[in-house]
Parts: sequence; C-alpha cells; structure tokens
Amino acid sequence: MKDALGHGSLRGCGVPRGELMPRRASVLQRGLWRNADFRNLWFGLTASLFGAKITAIAVPLIASRTLHATPLEMGSLVAMEYLPYLVISLAAGVWLDRRPKLPLLILSDIARAGLLMTIPVAWFLDVLSVPLLLTVALLIGFCTVVSDIGSTAYLPSLVGRDQLIEGNSKLELSSSASNIGGNALGGVVLQLVSAPLTLLFNSAAYLLSAAFTFRIRHQEPQRQVHDQRPGMLQEIREGVHAAFGHPTIRRIVLATMIFNFFTFVIEPVLLLFLTRTLDLPAFSIGLVFSASGAGALTGALIAGRVSRRLGLGRALVGSLLLAGLAALLIPATVLVPSWSAHFMIVTVYFVNSVIVIVYNVNQRSLRSALTPDRLQGRMNASIRMVVMGVAPAGAFLGGALGTWLGTLPVLVLGTAGIILASCSLLLSHVRTVAALPVLQEFF
Repeated sequence: MKDALGHGSLRGCGVPRGELMPRRASVLQRGLWRNADFRNLWFGLTASLFGAKITAIAVPLIASRTLHATPLEMGSLVAMEYLPYLVISLAAGVWLDRRPKLPLLILSDIARAGLLMTIPVAWFLDVLSVPLLLTVALLIGFCTVVSDIGSTAYLPSLVGRDQLIEGNSKLELSSSASNIGGNALGGVVLQLVSAPLTLLFNSAAYLLSAAFTFRIRHQEPQRQVHDQRPGMLQEIREGVHAAFGHPTIRRIVLATMIFNFFTFVIEPVLLLFLTRTLDLPAFSIGLVFSASGAGALTGALIAGRVSRRLGLGRALVGSLLLAGLAALLIPATVLVPSWSAHFMIVTVYFVNSVIVIVYNVNQRSLRSALTPDRLQGRMNASIRMVVMGVAPAGAFLGGALGTWLGTLPVLVLGTAGIILASCSLLLSHVRTVAALPVLQEFF
C-alpha cells in the first residue's frame, strides 16, 4: 500500500445524493480531463511512475542476481529507500507549505533522473556494488519524500475540494496504468538487455515527467506572511496536530502504519520467494507485477462505487481485511504444482491491488477533506513520516527473519499483521463514517 500506503493515495465523486454537491457529480468527473493543468500533472506522474515500475523490478534483480545480495542486504536496500521519510518528512512539510510546490516537484524529477544514471554507468565501469545501490536508493529516497508530500499537498489547490476524490482517483489511474505498462515492459526489457541498462528508461521517464510538470500554469495560492512568522518547530507542531489531533485521521494513520509495517516485513523476502522458491523467470515476474497494475486500475475505477454502496468506513475496514486474507494465498503456492502456483500468484496480485487501491483512494480523500489547505503539506508530511517511516524497521526485520527463518515463515507472519491492521479500524468509530464530511464540521 505504501502510503497508504502512497502515491498516493482518488475515485469519481463518491458523495451520496443529498450530501456534498450531488447534482454536479457527473460534470465534475468529466471536468478534470478538460483541465489542461491537471492533464499535465497526470501525464507527468504517469511518465514518472511508468519508469519507476521498471526500476522496481530492475534494482532488486540487480541486487539479487547480478550482485548476489543476501536477504539482509535486500532488506537494507528497501530500508534505504524509505529511511528519508523518518529523517526529513516534518521539515519538508513546513518547507513545502512555505513556498510554491511546483518548482520543487520539477527539481525532484530531474535529480532522480541523474541519480539513476549512476547505476548503469557504474555497471559499465565494473564498479557496481551493493553499497553503491544503497547510497543511490537513499538519495533518491530524499527526492521522493519531497515529490510525494508535495504532489499530495498540491492537488487540493489545483482541483478544489469538490473535485478531490475525482482528482485522486484519476491519479490512481495514472499509477495503475504505469503498473500495467511499466511492469510488462520491464519484464520484456529485462529479457532483452541487462538489468542496469533498463534504468535508462526510468531516467528518461523522470525527465519527461519534469517537462510535463513544467507546462502547468496554475498559480498556487500565496500563503499570508506575517511580520513574525512562526518558527519551524511551531509549524511542525501545527502539522502534527492536524494529523493526529483529529480522532478519525489518527485512527486511519494507526491502521495504515500497521499495514505498512507488515507489508515491508514481507517485501525483502517476496522477490526471493518468487525467484528462488517458485523459480519465476524475469518475464513472469513482469507479468505478476502487471497483474498488480491491472488490479490497481480496477480498484481506482470501483473505489467510489464501493464506498457509496458500503459506506466510506465499511469500505476502509473491509478492504484492509480482504487484503490480508488474499495475501495468505502467497505462501500457500508452495502446496500446488508449479503452473498452478504461477496462476495463483498472478491472481493474488490482481485481487490484492484492487483492494489496496480501494483503501488508498478513500482514506486519502478523507484525510484531505478533514484538513485546511494551509496545513495540507504539514499534515501529509506528518502522516508520511509515520506510515512510511516504519518501512526501514519492517524491511530490516523482514530481511533478518528471512535470513534466520527462511522466506515462508516471514510471509505468513506478515500477512497475519496485515489482518491485524483491519481490526484496528473495525474496533473504532471509523467504520460508521458514511461519506466525505464538510470541512467546517471539524475545524
């Protein structure tokens, strides 16, 4: 889920009749595609994510197959990518709330393109190593924190609150499209050329993303500057209060944090399980991740319908519970023939992604609806620090347990933890939330 797990996490206007602006729903759903600035944001994000999905396959395979990394090194690689969320999230939130976000989004894309180029260059010079991969992953992670928090905080000012769900839903469609195309292309490219060279595609994609984002002409609202502006610590406290002072947001953060922690416990051993235990070739792994993208696309399309039919709170609880139950089928693949195991993995990835995106779409919209615009950056930064900050600890733990116990027990432990996340919502008031509230009801 990884924002939520994040990118991010929406759907078509999911407010029931009689609630927030019901008669304009169909107009609003069509409207954002006619918004040139939103289209540029969408195309830029799609280009960036398209290449990133290739990297998501290529970099771990470089570590696993080219550099013969251990489970602990694989866990360290995942941890380095998400450690910056713990280090700079709160400061980045204040920084982003103080100045225009768009230039920072452009610079983060350009920086990531340059950093990724160092991997194929190092491979060509025969100096590629696990420590180099860890360093590049860490530096890219710093850029990703700025981009992740900035893009989430920028959306409300670009589309307006009455189009938040639609805007987030379309951005999830962007992520889903990149999952399908990027992972499929990644599998094909990895069959044709060496893994380090595939990163050239991602560098080009980041530069294309920067070009599209540069075309956005929307002027962000200027924050009022007082003679004595609050210090950074005071502004951080305001953001933390926005994230954790509201009982609904606080409970969502807790559930997402548990979900992400156990997801990252699984992540370091999952690729080892697919490549070594199930012996899937690179092309098949690409198909598995493509199924994940197709599931994400489906989830983005149905998230609004699910929350309208079940209610927003029930959709959140049910999606987390089903995600844990679906994940239990992954370790069960060792009990079936090889061809059946491949089919099961593809199916599980599809179903799991549908469910996770339904959760992400709805929880991200709910969080944004409950937060004033001036606090969007700091609220998202505070939440990112917590829900993504558990990633290094989960990854290190998963890598260590994979070394000591093997991959299968770690997969079972992780899926049990994901089910626990759903229980934290089930036992709270969140399950009774029917639809997106009006901001004034809470602030």
